[in-house]
Amino acid sequence: MDALTEAVLRGAPPDELSRTPVPADYVAAHLREEDARIFKGALQKDVRRTLRVGSVPMPELAPDEVLVAVMASSINYNTVWQSIFEPVSTFDMMKRLARGGGYLARHDQPYQVVGSDAAGVIVRVGAGVRRWQVGDHVAVSTAYVDDQDPVTHADGMLGTGMRAWGYETNFGGLAHYTVVRATQLVAKPAHLTWEETAAIPLCGGTAYRMLVSDRGARIKQGDVVLVWGATGGLGSYAVQLVKNGGGIPVGVVSSDEKGELLRRIGCDHVINRKEIGLDGEVSAENSVRSGKRLGKVIRAMVGEDPHVVFDYVGRATFGTSVIVARRGGTVITCGSSTGYDHTFDNRYFWMNLKRVIGSHGMNLGEAAEMMRLYELGHLVPVLSTVYPLADVADAARLVQTNQHMGKVGVLCLAPREGLGVTDPMTRARLGEDRLTPFRSRTVESVTRKPVSV
Repeated sequence: MDALTEAVLRGAPPDELSRTPVPADYVAAHLREEDARIFKGALQKDVRRTLRVGSVPMPELAPDEVLVAVMASSINYNTVWQSIFEPVSTFDMMKRLARGGGYLARHDQPYQVVGSDAAGVIVRVGAGVRRWQVGDHVAVSTAYVDDQDPVTHADGMLGTGMRAWGYETNFGGLAHYTVVRATQLVAKPAHLTWEETAAIPLCGGTAYRMLVSDRGARIKQGDVVLVWGATGGLGSYAVQLVKNGGGIPVGVVSSDEKGELLRRIGCDHVINRKEIGLDGEVSAENSVRSGKRLGKVIRAMVGEDPHVVFDYVGRATFGTSVIVARRGGTVITCGSSTGYDHTFDNRYFWMNLKRVIGSHGMNLGEAAEMMRLYELGHLVPVLSTVYPLADVADAARLVQTNQHMGKVGVLCLAPREGLGVTDPMTRARLGEDRLTPFRSRTVESVTRKPVSV
């Protein structure tokens, strides 16, 4: 173990962390450029074939960056996409980013450190960093923006230099250390553990922008919101945001067991999609039938059609989403885990004056507002299971095969779960049952079942 890692794990004070040398290399989950064609022509694309754990060189720190000792991270679906090099190889993205010159050139390497979530301790700050100091406990937001782009100051997500850190950049969060821009940082909620905090930023912030932000659906009290994949990371945060904001969440799940889990976070209306036959072939014609069948079930539950449909599933659900949204309603999408080639019947869209909103990530203001809701205890993490960094490929495979619920955490430098709490009184006041709704033995035993080959 290097001296800096030892100091971090010992809880050394900031002055000692500042004096302790940064190691020349560090352990990280990463991809190798030579594997980019490994799945060419393959029918089965298993992330465990390409996602490696090993030492990589420590990058130089830019003036506007900080070096974070990563205590914990989590798995997002973008790690699955990049590990199977679809829809494109992210090494091509690294090369484009590096053309910007200067410190951006560091990103073009024969390896890419992956991961778009992190919680940890700042161990170095660049000369231009003002708001953060060595020793601060932080969570890392995903938006990697150019703060000198004028558009960034209106909305960081619209800047031409915006990238998804750990996906469209190198040096991501599934590692012992990560290099991030100071404009990515938010304070860690003091009552949460490292792994609970690391399960929040990407999915929590994305759901916040989609539903609450004035750049998204702008839900209000009483809105009926249909949430697809409601026990996934995005879906379970969406359900909480709707409920906390006075709306009426209607969650779609694939089993009764997941439905019971969903009720723990306040979703009173749950639909098992298998029970109403929503697993058929994807087509515009089938989407109309499915939408009408789903709409009938929703009206029987809540008396009206959804104001908003929250859809990150993509090809398998999007056509149905367009049908089921009420007249003048909104479908908001941030991804396409089942495929990005969507088919829907446009007549039901234009003639009923519906809207489709594309949403991506969150800007720093949205990330801070979102994390404040966790600090207040209004929202809770949806961590279901935790893997060590050495087993990160198995964790990613769990997500790839949709055998998980909520968020799958990864311990990086943290030697065990449960560390990082600096406000035990707030944690005791909120209660373990509330803070860990997805961590029951039943849930973990299901989530940690052997991943399929």
